[in-house]
Amino acid sequence: MSSTFSGAHRLYVKSLYKRFLVNELNWAIRRDAWRPRAIAIRAEFERNRNVKDPRALAEIFAKAEAQLADKLHPDPYIPAMMPGGTKWERNRPPPTSPIFDHEAEAHH
Repeated sequence: MSSTFSGAHRLYVKSLYKRFLVNELNWAIRRDAWRPRAIAIRAEFERNRNVKDPRALAEIFAKAEAQLADKLHPDPYIPAMMPGGTKWERNRPPPTSPIFDHEAEAHH
């Protein structure tokens, strides 16, 4: 089964799909409120699944990127323990190396 599209094309479509889902999840905190919108996003992607014309695909991708940019959440959800989260590096363990290296200082 050969495909006319490259692996990079597939990765781009997967990335676009995931960005749409994550953005919708930023707008709807509860999963039960998010799920119908996720199904609608999947239906939109499935509707364009069999488009083979590269120019038509480029136009679809441009519209999708513009739509995503218009709907992008201004304050996206960041998990607490991830970089930028509220608990990121809150209780870091102390360094195992000496704070002041006396041996290195003695050689100078």
